Amino acid sequence: MLVAAAVCPHTPLIVPDLAGLAQAELYEIRSACHAAVAALRAAGPDLLVVVGGADVTMRYGAQAAGSLRPWGVDVMTGRGEPVLPLSLTVGRWLLESGSYDLEAVAFQAVASAAEPGECLALGGKLVSDGRVALLVMADGSACLTPKAPGHHDPAAQPYDDLIVRALGGADVAALAGLDPIAADRLWVGGRAALQVLAGAAAGGDFGGRLLAQAAPYGVGYFAGVWEGRP
Repeated sequence: MLVAAAVCPHTPLIVPDLAGLAQAELYEIRSACHAAVAALRAAGPDLLVVVGGADVTMRYGAQAAGSLRPWGVDVMTGRGEPVLPLSLTVGRWLLESGSYDLEAVAFQAVASAAEPGECLALGGKLVSDGRVALLVMADGSACLTPKAPGHHDPAAQPYDDLIVRALGGADVAALAGLDPIAADRLWVGGRAALQVLAGAAAGGDFGGRLLAQAAPYGVGYFAGVWEGRP
């Protein structure tokens, strides 16, 4: 059973050492991410699963490590050989910086190209046993402005707006219906992970809160929390 979920961006820019010129703009989103992790802790789950996009769908245990060295800063999360993809590395960094107990944590990568049905089924499987919370690492479109990594596409802002409304309203159907073809064209980095959330939350009753949103460098970032209603 899903008891709570949080959505945070998987960009390494939320790590202070990497923020650079975007430090001020990202302060609010970083603070919101820490608040989201605190909300997950308060829900008292038996297991927290960090979900994020990657090349392939794969499960990692609580001890799995990651590194941000490929993105220009000597930051390690966990111990041992770094195996986590970027999204889960940033998620682990958030948990460690928030002093979350990682003994009851698992890391689930979902292939960024996974079909919606696969993502929904994975979400349902993740919450099939016990009280489970999800930390979903998901960026929006990277085509929001002319200087964005994917260049400007006028369809990018409406797509991001749809995600933002869905997060704030705990709209499972809206996330489940995200178009993967449009997401790929608009460089939406979190589509698959968001649809895992939709699968996990199906049939539940949740209240949603959008905590922050920002678009430095033309990339959409947002933080939000879904909490189960009694």
